[in-house]
Amino acid sequence: MKVLFIEPPKDFWFVMGEYLPPPLGILELAAYLELKNKDLDIEVLDCQAESVDWDKLEKRIESSNPDILASSALATCNTYLVLRTLELAKRADPDIKTVVGGQHFTALAQESLEIYPEIDFIVRGEGEETFSQLVKTLNKNKPLSSVQGLSFRHNGEIIHNPPRPLISDLDDLPIPGYHFIEDHVNKYNFKMMAGSKPGYAMVEASRGCAHRCTFCSQWEYWGGKWRSKSPKRIADEMEHIYREYGISFLWLTDDNLGLGDRTSKLCDELIGRGLSEDLMWFVQARSDDIIKYSDILPKMRKAGNYWVMAGLESHDEVTLKNFNKNIKASDSKLSMDLLKENDIFAQATFITGERKDSHGSMNEFREFVNYVDPDLAIFMILTPFPGTELYETSKRNGWLEDTNWANYDMIHAVMPTEHLSRHEVQEELYKCYRSFYGSIKRRMTGIFSRNRFKRKTYRYMAGQGLLGALRDLF
Repeated sequence: MKVLFIEPPKDFWFVMGEYLPPPLGILELAAYLELKNKDLDIEVLDCQAESVDWDKLEKRIESSNPDILASSALATCNTYLVLRTLELAKRADPDIKTVVGGQHFTALAQESLEIYPEIDFIVRGEGEETFSQLVKTLNKNKPLSSVQGLSFRHNGEIIHNPPRPLISDLDDLPIPGYHFIEDHVNKYNFKMMAGSKPGYAMVEASRGCAHRCTFCSQWEYWGGKWRSKSPKRIADEMEHIYREYGISFLWLTDDNLGLGDRTSKLCDELIGRGLSEDLMWFVQARSDDIIKYSDILPKMRKAGNYWVMAGLESHDEVTLKNFNKNIKASDSKLSMDLLKENDIFAQATFITGERKDSHGSMNEFREFVNYVDPDLAIFMILTPFPGTELYETSKRNGWLEDTNWANYDMIHAVMPTEHLSRHEVQEELYKCYRSFYGSIKRRMTGIFSRNRFKRKTYRYMAGQGLLGALRDLF
């Protein structure tokens, strides 16, 4: 039996610049499938890395001749690209079994199977074991009713099998299957941060999050649980990617790995293995954790951590409370200053378009961001992703004015606020970027910064025309 995984052709979030990440989700699935099903023929096609456009994709599907095709579904904004991929598969051979998963299709499994005939199966939630069992079941032509976590059609009805329990120990998972893409592994890059140095990889150190922010789908998707690989297992994966493929720039993709004892032990592992001089890695963290665990920041920097991104979100304590964020706006500047003091590049993300936002509140917001002064600020529009409390609230109250999933990318406004139209919300986003990056002083300070990440970033951004690209959204 032949299984083909596809990362479809797509445009990446231009705010990140030239950015080509490896298709981590399908590499994890492919590695697990290989481990559990030794007799399968498995292929991974990354259309970006292999320069396969839509015209070429149909021919590649035909030449591959798979029995099962699974398309990556990284984010809601890629929904139609996934569906287009499945359409091509069905056009190449109607007997190909098509599979999707991920947070969007998990949250909207019923709706998706009702609307999109090109989908045969939806793997809900954690995908490794469900997808592996689905393949085995199809290969042996057995009833699908035994595959937990699966949604599908049967005799004109949509069936949702019971959910699957989460994997108890993430250390049991194989290292993602980078060997499936080793011929073009050096094409992956993050030029804003790593410059022209080839090679960029992602490491999933944990799954889920202990917090329940209203705009984030992690809580629901991972069953309200947070699980982590052990520090040794995380270090094993980082070392494997470096030793086998020569990739030294790594992103620990976790929404919130945490900066406590586990991260301290990870640093000990990397330092003890002699990797700290070679690796550059970055994590996402909360402002309160940066402050609470500031004593480990020097060790993180010594272990190769050059970059931390924190979701500061808002200047307004009421807004943070409405987001259920459980952080304080008053901690924002201190968290950024602590990172800078330890020569760690301090990135912050901020959210605009909250229900109470007005022109006045946005002016206050921009003043706050300039005061906090992170090394890099990313502004996003509040977006109600399926599977979030925000989505249910917005849908129930009739706030959604745009239901085109392609625009659910955090840079297109899909709903107004009480005081701003969608167009005004969009305009306020542009003003945020112009306010922060339009500062000549900030740009010159960045270009000549002693922190090499900050120098690279600002020199790269100087030639990218970010503000012009944002203007074109109107």
